[in-house]
Amino acid sequence: MASPNLHHLRLFRAVARDGKLTGAARQLNLSPSALSAQLRTLEASLGHDLFERRGRGLVLTEAGRIALDHADAIFRTAEDLTAILRQHGPARRALRVGALATLSRNFQLRFLRPLLGRPDVEVVLRSGGQAELLRGLEALALDVVLTNLAPPRDAASRYLLHSLDRQPVSLIGTPARAEPPLPLAAHLASAPLVLPTPETALRAGFDALAARLGVTPTIVAEVDDMAMMRLLARADAGLAVIPPIVVQDELAAGLLVEIAALPGIEESFLAITLQRRFPNPALAELLKQ
Repeated sequence: MASPNLHHLRLFRAVARDGKLTGAARQLNLSPSALSAQLRTLEASLGHDLFERRGRGLVLTEAGRIALDHADAIFRTAEDLTAILRQHGPARRALRVGALATLSRNFQLRFLRPLLGRPDVEVVLRSGGQAELLRGLEALALDVVLTNLAPPRDAASRYLLHSLDRQPVSLIGTPARAEPPLPLAAHLASAPLVLPTPETALRAGFDALAARLGVTPTIVAEVDDMAMMRLLARADAGLAVIPPIVVQDELAAGLLVEIAALPGIEESFLAITLQRRFPNPALAELLKQ
Protein backbone atom coordinates (compact mmCIF):
# COMPACT_ATOMS: atom_id res chain seq x y z
CA MET A 1 0.00 0.00 0.00
CA ALA A 2 1.50 3.33 -1.07
CA SER A 3 1.76 6.09 1.52
CA PRO A 4 -0.56 9.07 0.93
CA ASN A 5 1.18 12.33 0.12
CA LEU A 6 0.45 15.71 1.68
CA HIS A 7 -1.00 17.10 -1.54
CA HIS A 8 -3.68 14.41 -1.66
CA LEU A 9 -4.43 14.85 2.04
CA ARG A 10 -4.81 18.61 1.60
CA LEU A 11 -7.31 18.10 -1.24
CA PHE A 12 -9.19 15.48 0.75
CA ARG A 13 -9.36 17.83 3.75
CA ALA A 14 -10.85 20.60 1.61
CA VAL A 15 -13.56 18.32 0.23
CA ALA A 16 -14.35 16.95 3.69
CA ARG A 17 -14.81 20.48 5.05
CA ASP A 18 -16.89 21.74 2.12
CA GLY A 19 -19.04 18.63 1.74
CA LYS A 20 -19.31 19.08 -2.03
CA LEU A 21 -16.84 18.28 -4.77
CA THR A 22 -17.73 21.33 -6.87
CA GLY A 23 -17.40 23.77 -3.99
CA ALA A 24 -14.03 22.39 -2.92
CA ALA A 25 -12.79 22.35 -6.53
CA ARG A 26 -13.70 26.04 -6.86
CA GLN A 27 -11.75 26.91 -3.72
CA LEU A 28 -8.75 24.89 -4.88
CA ASN A 29 -8.89 26.28 -8.43
CA LEU A 30 -9.21 22.78 -9.88
CA SER A 31 -11.76 21.18 -12.13
CA PRO A 32 -14.16 18.79 -10.36
CA SER A 33 -12.95 15.92 -12.58
CA ALA A 34 -9.30 16.55 -11.66
CA LEU A 35 -10.15 16.75 -7.98
CA SER A 36 -12.21 13.57 -8.20
CA ALA A 37 -9.27 11.75 -9.81
CA GLN A 38 -6.93 12.89 -7.02
CA LEU A 39 -9.36 11.62 -4.39
CA ARG A 40 -9.62 8.26 -6.11
CA THR A 41 -5.82 8.03 -6.03
CA LEU A 42 -5.83 8.72 -2.29
CA GLU A 43 -8.58 6.15 -1.66
CA ALA A 44 -6.63 3.59 -3.66
CA SER A 45 -3.49 4.26 -1.61
CA LEU A 46 -5.42 3.86 1.67
CA GLY A 47 -7.47 0.90 0.52
CA HIS A 48 -10.80 2.41 1.67
CA ASP A 49 -13.55 4.65 0.35
CA LEU A 50 -13.42 7.99 2.15
CA PHE A 51 -16.76 9.42 1.03
CA GLU A 52 -20.23 8.23 0.22
CA ARG A 53 -22.62 10.30 -1.86
CA ARG A 54 -25.87 11.47 -0.27
CA GLY A 55 -28.04 13.58 -2.51
CA ARG A 56 -25.81 16.30 -3.93
CA GLY A 57 -23.30 16.15 -1.12
CA LEU A 58 -20.49 13.93 0.09
CA VAL A 59 -20.47 12.41 3.57
CA LEU A 60 -17.42 10.92 5.24
CA THR A 61 -17.35 7.17 5.74
CA GLU A 62 -15.93 5.80 8.98
CA ALA A 63 -12.53 5.45 7.28
CA GLY A 64 -12.91 9.01 5.96
CA ARG A 65 -13.54 10.43 9.41
CA ILE A 66 -10.45 8.68 10.77
CA ALA A 67 -8.44 9.93 7.80
CA LEU A 68 -9.67 13.48 8.48
CA ASP A 69 -8.62 13.23 12.14
CA HIS A 70 -5.13 12.21 11.07
CA ALA A 71 -4.96 14.78 8.28
CA ASP A 72 -5.88 17.51 10.76
CA ALA A 73 -3.18 16.27 13.12
CA ILE A 74 -0.61 16.17 10.32
CA PHE A 75 -1.30 19.73 9.22
CA ARG A 76 -1.37 21.00 12.80
CA THR A 77 2.07 19.48 13.24
CA ALA A 78 3.28 21.04 9.98
CA GLU A 79 2.04 24.43 11.15
CA ASP A 80 3.86 23.97 14.45
CA LEU A 81 7.11 23.31 12.59
CA THR A 82 6.87 26.72 10.97
CA ALA A 83 6.11 28.58 14.20
CA ILE A 84 9.18 30.16 15.80
CA LEU A 85 10.13 28.83 19.23
CA ARG A 86 6.87 26.91 19.60
CA GLN A 87 6.90 23.32 20.75
CA HIS A 88 3.55 21.67 21.32
CA GLY A 89 4.76 18.09 21.42
CA PRO A 90 3.22 15.26 19.40
CA ALA A 91 -0.05 15.53 17.54
CA ARG A 92 -3.08 14.88 19.73
CA ARG A 93 -5.86 12.43 18.98
CA ALA A 94 -9.41 13.62 19.62
CA LEU A 95 -11.88 11.60 21.69
CA ARG A 96 -15.39 12.92 21.09
CA VAL A 97 -17.67 12.21 24.04
CA GLY A 98 -21.39 12.93 24.23
CA ALA A 99 -22.94 13.04 27.70
CA LEU A 100 -26.59 13.20 28.63
CA ALA A 101 -27.18 16.73 29.90
CA THR A 102 -28.79 15.43 33.10
CA LEU A 103 -26.00 12.96 33.91
CA SER A 104 -23.91 13.39 37.05
CA ARG A 105 -20.92 15.65 36.36
CA ASN A 106 -18.96 13.81 39.06
CA PHE A 107 -19.46 10.54 37.21
CA GLN A 108 -18.42 12.09 33.88
CA LEU A 109 -15.25 13.45 35.45
CA ARG A 110 -14.39 10.13 37.05
CA PHE A 111 -14.85 8.32 33.73
CA LEU A 112 -12.68 10.77 31.76
CA ARG A 113 -10.02 11.41 34.42
CA PRO A 114 -7.48 8.82 33.07
CA LEU A 115 -7.20 10.83 29.83
CA LEU A 116 -7.26 14.36 31.23
CA GLY A 117 -3.90 16.08 30.93
CA ARG A 118 -2.41 13.50 28.59
CA PRO A 119 -0.37 15.17 25.83
CA ASP A 120 -1.58 12.75 23.14
CA VAL A 121 -5.34 13.00 23.71
CA GLU A 122 -7.79 15.88 23.37
CA VAL A 123 -11.17 15.25 25.00
CA VAL A 124 -14.09 16.96 23.23
CA LEU A 125 -17.17 16.81 25.46
CA ARG A 126 -20.67 17.59 24.21
CA SER A 127 -23.89 17.46 26.24
CA GLY A 128 -27.45 17.13 25.03
CA GLY A 129 -30.55 14.99 24.95
CA GLN A 130 -30.43 11.25 24.35
CA ALA A 131 -31.90 11.36 20.83
CA GLU A 132 -29.55 14.15 19.74
CA LEU A 133 -26.49 12.33 21.10
CA LEU A 134 -27.42 9.04 19.47
CA ARG A 135 -27.78 10.83 16.12
CA GLY A 136 -24.26 12.19 16.62
CA LEU A 137 -23.03 8.68 17.38
CA GLU A 138 -24.70 7.31 14.22
CA ALA A 139 -23.11 10.11 12.15
CA LEU A 140 -19.68 9.22 13.64
CA ALA A 141 -19.42 12.73 15.08
CA LEU A 142 -19.16 11.12 18.54
CA ASP A 143 -17.10 8.15 19.67
CA VAL A 144 -19.19 7.36 22.74
CA VAL A 145 -22.32 8.49 24.56
CA LEU A 146 -22.45 8.48 28.37
CA THR A 147 -25.94 8.03 29.75
CA ASN A 148 -28.12 6.41 32.38
CA LEU A 149 -30.85 5.58 29.84
CA ALA A 150 -30.51 2.38 27.84
CA PRO A 151 -31.61 2.91 24.21
CA PRO A 152 -34.02 0.45 22.58
CA ARG A 153 -32.21 -2.33 20.76
CA ASP A 154 -33.26 -5.00 18.28
CA ALA A 155 -31.53 -7.49 16.01
CA ALA A 156 -30.62 -4.73 13.56
CA SER A 157 -29.23 -2.35 16.16
CA ARG A 158 -25.58 -1.29 15.88
CA TYR A 159 -25.42 -0.04 19.47
CA LEU A 160 -23.04 -1.65 21.93
CA LEU A 161 -23.94 -1.06 25.59
CA HIS A 162 -21.11 -1.02 28.12
CA SER A 163 -22.11 -1.12 31.78
CA LEU A 164 -19.69 1.25 33.50
CA ASP A 165 -21.00 1.42 37.03
CA ARG A 166 -23.94 0.84 39.33
CA GLN A 167 -24.35 3.31 42.15
CA PRO A 168 -26.55 2.91 45.22
CA VAL A 169 -29.27 5.50 45.76
CA SER A 170 -29.98 7.23 49.06
CA LEU A 171 -32.06 9.88 50.75
CA ILE A 172 -29.81 12.95 50.88
CA GLY A 173 -30.47 16.13 52.79
CA THR A 174 -29.08 18.81 55.04
CA PRO A 175 -27.87 17.81 58.53
CA ALA A 176 -31.00 19.39 60.03
CA ARG A 177 -33.18 17.03 57.97
CA ALA A 178 -31.47 14.04 59.59
CA GLU A 179 -32.75 14.95 63.05
CA PRO A 180 -34.30 13.24 64.82
CA PRO A 181 -33.19 9.83 63.51
CA LEU A 182 -36.18 7.98 62.09
CA PRO A 183 -36.84 4.70 60.30
CA LEU A 184 -36.79 4.94 56.50
CA ALA A 185 -40.58 4.70 56.16
CA ALA A 186 -41.04 7.56 58.64
CA HIS A 187 -38.63 9.79 56.73
CA LEU A 188 -40.44 9.06 53.46
CA ALA A 189 -43.83 9.75 55.01
CA SER A 190 -42.93 12.96 56.85
CA ALA A 191 -40.32 14.82 54.78
CA PRO A 192 -40.83 16.76 51.53
CA LEU A 193 -39.10 14.87 48.73
CA VAL A 194 -37.21 15.87 45.60
CA LEU A 195 -37.67 12.99 43.17
CA PRO A 196 -36.54 12.01 39.67
CA THR A 197 -39.19 12.42 36.97
CA PRO A 198 -41.69 9.56 36.49
CA GLU A 199 -40.23 8.26 33.20
CA THR A 200 -36.88 7.33 34.77
CA ALA A 201 -35.89 3.88 36.01
CA LEU A 202 -34.77 5.50 39.25
CA ARG A 203 -38.27 6.86 39.89
CA ALA A 204 -39.87 3.51 39.05
CA GLY A 205 -37.70 1.87 41.68
CA PHE A 206 -38.57 4.51 44.25
CA ASP A 207 -42.32 4.26 43.59
CA ALA A 208 -42.14 0.49 44.04
CA LEU A 209 -40.26 0.92 47.33
CA ALA A 210 -42.82 3.46 48.61
CA ALA A 211 -45.64 1.07 47.71
CA ARG A 212 -43.96 -1.81 49.56
CA LEU A 213 -43.58 0.40 52.65
CA GLY A 214 -47.17 1.66 52.41
CA VAL A 215 -46.01 5.28 52.16
CA THR A 216 -47.61 8.14 50.22
CA PRO A 217 -44.75 10.64 49.79
CA THR A 218 -45.05 14.41 49.76
CA ILE A 219 -43.38 15.53 46.52
CA VAL A 220 -42.08 19.11 46.33
CA ALA A 221 -40.22 18.71 43.01
CA GLU A 222 -39.78 16.24 40.17
CA VAL A 223 -36.48 16.86 38.40
CA ASP A 224 -34.76 15.23 35.42
CA ASP A 225 -31.40 16.89 36.09
CA MET A 226 -29.14 15.50 38.81
CA ALA A 227 -27.28 18.80 39.08
CA MET A 228 -30.57 20.56 39.88
CA MET A 229 -31.50 17.87 42.41
CA ARG A 230 -28.16 18.51 44.08
CA LEU A 231 -28.86 22.25 44.26
CA LEU A 232 -32.36 21.70 45.66
CA ALA A 233 -30.97 19.41 48.35
CA ARG A 234 -28.35 22.03 49.26
CA ALA A 235 -31.09 24.68 49.40
CA ASP A 236 -32.98 22.45 51.89
CA ALA A 237 -36.02 22.13 49.62
CA GLY A 238 -36.42 18.56 50.87
CA LEU A 239 -34.79 15.15 50.88
CA ALA A 240 -33.42 14.17 47.46
CA VAL A 241 -33.53 10.64 46.08
CA ILE A 242 -30.14 10.60 44.44
CA PRO A 243 -26.91 8.56 44.18
CA PRO A 244 -24.35 9.78 46.75
CA ILE A 245 -21.72 10.11 43.98
CA VAL A 246 -23.66 13.10 42.63
CA VAL A 247 -23.16 15.03 45.89
CA GLN A 248 -19.84 13.56 47.00
CA ASP A 249 -18.26 16.99 47.50
CA GLU A 250 -21.16 18.21 49.66
CA LEU A 251 -21.08 15.01 51.70
CA ALA A 252 -17.35 15.38 52.27
CA ALA A 253 -17.81 19.00 53.35
CA GLY A 254 -20.71 18.19 55.69
CA LEU A 255 -23.17 20.38 53.78
CA LEU A 256 -25.32 17.33 53.08
CA VAL A 257 -25.62 13.96 54.79
CA GLU A 258 -26.75 10.52 53.69
CA ILE A 259 -29.85 9.95 55.78
CA ALA A 260 -30.76 6.47 54.57
CA ALA A 261 -29.84 4.06 51.80
CA LEU A 262 -32.76 2.99 49.61
CA PRO A 263 -32.72 -0.82 49.43
CA GLY A 264 -32.92 -2.39 45.99
CA ILE A 265 -32.54 0.87 44.06
CA GLU A 266 -29.47 1.52 41.90
CA GLU A 267 -28.51 4.01 39.22
CA SER A 268 -26.86 2.44 36.16
CA PHE A 269 -24.27 4.36 34.17
CA LEU A 270 -23.73 3.25 30.57
CA ALA A 271 -21.43 3.95 27.66
CA ILE A 272 -23.00 3.52 24.22
CA THR A 273 -20.77 2.90 21.21
CA LEU A 274 -21.24 1.61 17.68
CA GLN A 275 -19.81 -1.49 16.09
CA ARG A 276 -16.89 0.09 14.22
CA ARG A 277 -14.05 -1.27 12.16
CA PHE A 278 -11.75 1.46 13.48
CA PRO A 279 -12.55 2.10 17.16
CA ASN A 280 -10.82 5.01 18.87
CA PRO A 281 -7.92 3.53 20.89
CA ALA A 282 -8.29 6.19 23.60
CA LEU A 283 -11.86 5.05 24.16
CA ALA A 284 -10.74 1.42 24.37
CA GLU A 285 -8.44 2.41 27.22
CA LEU A 286 -11.29 4.02 29.14
CA LEU A 287 -13.64 1.09 28.68
CA LYS A 288 -11.01 -1.25 30.13
CA GLN A 289 -10.93 0.72 33.39
